Amino acid sequence: MPHIDLPNLPGIRGPMAFRPETSKPLNELVDVLLRDTTSLAPGERELIATYVSSLNDCHYCQSIHGAIAAAHLQDDEDLVQCVKRDYEAAGISPKLKSLLRIAAHVQQGGKNVTADDVAAARAQGATDLDIHDTVLIAAAFCMYNRYVDGLATVQPDNPELYRERGKIVARDGYVALNVRQPSPS
Repeated sequence: MPHIDLPNLPGIRGPMAFRPETSKPLNELVDVLLRDTTSLAPGERELIATYVSSLNDCHYCQSIHGAIAAAHLQDDEDLVQCVKRDYEAAGISPKLKSLLRIAAHVQQGGKNVTADDVAAARAQGATDLDIHDTVLIAAAFCMYNRYVDGLATVQPDNPELYRERGKIVARDGYVALNVRQPSPS
């Protein structure tokens, strides 16, 4: 049960509906960070968000972003689960593995990212933009996870709910969805 009187919507959607003036900039940020195609693909970006959310043990965020990642990755839910369990063994690029290492260090604390981490990512082909966006995705998801869990939001266990919502978000993005409709996931 949520700590405050939130609308009965899952995860971050409840607090965002409670205070819509904060949801707009939060959704705009996540839309830029996770849907940009400049360098990293949206599926890779969602995997970073999913991995950080799993490290933070945020059920809602790791479930919804894992579903969105899977939707971007030809519905490969096994890959998403493998990244969460052991990204080093996952069938992802060495570059993404090096970026996930950076993301994990950001999750522990920003000062845990080392020059060696950055050099290793660069050696695997990561650009400054890749490194920047990885750090910002990881930092933002520490905030989003704490927002969701700090208010004890509703976090359904039904994987199908996340799967359905994940396909919609992968297709339409974050900002458009929250402007148009208050669907249940």
